[in-house]
Amino acid sequence: MKQKIGFVGLGLIGGSIAKAIRQNDPKCEIVAFNKSRETLELAVQESVVDISCSSVDDNFRSCDYIFLCMPVSANNAYLSQLKKYMHDSCILTDVGSVKAPIHEEIIALGMEENFIGGHPMAGSEKSGYSNSKAMLLENAYYVLTPSAKVPAENVEKMSLFIESLKAIPIILDYEQHDHVTGVISHLPHLLAAGLVNFVKENDSKDELMKRLAAGGFKDITRIASSTPVMWQQICLENGKNIAAILESYISLLEQIKKDVENRDGTALYDMFSSSKDYRNSIPDVSAGPLKKAFVLYCDIADETGGIATIATVLASGGINIKNIGIIHNREFEEGVLRIEFYEEDASRQAAALLQKHRYTVYER
Repeated sequence: MKQKIGFVGLGLIGGSIAKAIRQNDPKCEIVAFNKSRETLELAVQESVVDISCSSVDDNFRSCDYIFLCMPVSANNAYLSQLKKYMHDSCILTDVGSVKAPIHEEIIALGMEENFIGGHPMAGSEKSGYSNSKAMLLENAYYVLTPSAKVPAENVEKMSLFIESLKAIPIILDYEQHDHVTGVISHLPHLLAAGLVNFVKENDSKDELMKRLAAGGFKDITRIASSTPVMWQQICLENGKNIAAILESYISLLEQIKKDVENRDGTALYDMFSSSKDYRNSIPDVSAGPLKKAFVLYCDIADETGGIATIATVLASGGINIKNIGIIHNREFEEGVLRIEFYEEDASRQAAALLQKHRYTVYER
């Protein structure tokens, strides 16, 4: 029997899920509403969407799945509109990175029997449907947060559906989800933004810190370039968890400060040794909320056309470069040239190709 799947919102995540569904099940019927008519027209033109809607209307009535893919702050507003179109076997889900607010609204509206919260831990620095792609979900963790009253068979059905999109389903309680993502995703973004602003505020008029900052500093603050509006909303929606996490982290910083002040070499060594061991035990392949940077470093001679030659070598191999630049501060990095790629395979192919052309390459 042909499946019918609805989408409320068709941005980067919604569009990527819709494309993955279309790729996996070409015969399914996809219905979508999005505020941008241009987006809907493009999705229909690309044969991703079959029926475009100007509002949440009767086209959603017989859906097997409905994906709510609006911004976290806007999702709840559509729940009451969708309620009238729910039937017993329909699974309603969302893609928000904070789960408590929508679960609380689902409970208030009496929609628990249909709702399984979702959080695909995938994304990009680029937003919107035009940047969506079916492979965005591949090998990414996809957290499911079932409501208390949803049937167990529907949870299993949803898990298998997510697996069919080549993602990795993980089932969590929605409160546990918000705490976990608060620690491993929301806190790092706050720390990165705070560290960048701390350097900015303490920099000299000639921006010496900015000129010297490279390597490690740019790596640990990379996520500070994320979308400000999205992270503002996440902090507002998950504020209670984030405040408690920050309080705990501040206590840790205060202990580190005491160890430095007291010249406690043993405590400082233990901290660095423990963090090194744990950091090195984390898999290189990222399936979590913080995306891995696919980077290699390369030694080149200081001569005219050196970077252009490398770019030409990589272009001849059909390899796209995301970013490239000279590393001036190499205190913590090997190699003169830093090259970043969009995908892991491209990074590996580039390393092999450059080594074939007798370049010295350092992979991270």
